[in-house]
Amino acid sequence: MPEVAQRVKNLPPYLFARIERLIEQKKAAGVDVISLGIGDPDRPTPEHIVAEASRQLYNPAHHQYPSSVGMAAFRKAVADWYARRFGVVLDPGSEVVSLIGSKEGIAHIAWCYVNPGDTVLVPDPGYPVYAGGTILAGGEPYLMPLLPENGFLPRLEDIPTDVARRAKLMFLNYPNNPTAAVAERDFFATVVAFAREFDIIVCHDAAYTEIAYDGYRPPSFLEVPGAKEVGIEFGSVSKPYNMTGWRCGWAAGRADVVEVLGRLKSNIDSGVFQVVQCAAIAGLSGPQDCLAAINALYKKRRDIAVAALREMGWVLNPPRATFYLWLPVPRGYTAESFAEHLIEGAGVVVTPGTGYGKYGAGYFRISLTLPTERLQEAFGRMKQLLGRVTF
Repeated sequence: MPEVAQRVKNLPPYLFARIERLIEQKKAAGVDVISLGIGDPDRPTPEHIVAEASRQLYNPAHHQYPSSVGMAAFRKAVADWYARRFGVVLDPGSEVVSLIGSKEGIAHIAWCYVNPGDTVLVPDPGYPVYAGGTILAGGEPYLMPLLPENGFLPRLEDIPTDVARRAKLMFLNYPNNPTAAVAERDFFATVVAFAREFDIIVCHDAAYTEIAYDGYRPPSFLEVPGAKEVGIEFGSVSKPYNMTGWRCGWAAGRADVVEVLGRLKSNIDSGVFQVVQCAAIAGLSGPQDCLAAINALYKKRRDIAVAALREMGWVLNPPRATFYLWLPVPRGYTAESFAEHLIEGAGVVVTPGTGYGKYGAGYFRISLTLPTERLQEAFGRMKQLLGRVTF
């Protein structure tokens, strides 16, 4: 057989694929596994969105190839949503492009700008696709540490000037996966100034802006003056509307970057199935009480998790956004050994922080995307196994 391409050899094993294999091994052995590992909403897509998709299935206009850049109606719905939600004005014709889920666009944007050996600024810990897309394009990720003493924000002043001058792209993600940290407008303003100084394209992953609690409303990067001149923002209907399997998202912002991404996609895929785009329009443009209900459920689970973890010895503040908890492992464990101890001793799966990069060492992530009763059972098992932990 021909040898596998070096670009694929350079990729680290995809974190969630390893978790899935571990779960299957335990299930095959008869273990009742409770997974707190993967951030995939457990509730169904809201009924009005499904109903719209069902209705649109019978429209023969949707049975042909879609546009690679997306239906005009979908791009307008995205632009209208930005105007309502963030006060951001977007031209749907030139500043929005559809994506087969935001993950696809995040992976492909490096192909648009990165040549072999080019530098890309990547947060660590971070969503693995930022580094993975960079590697597939032949680029070299430069890690920006996200540390607790900095609120899990990168310190741009710590990036060496020669590195900043070489960098083509900078990935950011707030509210953040995996740390659940949030960023405010003043941080984004600093990012805009940095990007202007060094001619860097900012790629902000905003998948979790609508999952927030206690009255907090996460900002968009595009709210900041000058943001549209230096970058784009990736968005998705996956997390707010429980549509992870539908695969529909967008990139919005700087027009020439949006155009280049659309141009690349026209050579790779045939766009998002128009019925799915119609369903996304129903989510973005329809009643938002479903979102309030989803967030209320996650808040209840968050509060259950925080109380249980505090009882076991963790000291933590309730996160204001996302459905994740990012926690230090107890004394005597690595991220990997603690995750292994939990699944072996309690049948509970958590995600070791090293799956998100080297600065995830000593941490693990819990996802709240499983039925509340199972979440409570998982913490009961953990308490029985661990007792009270020390750090």
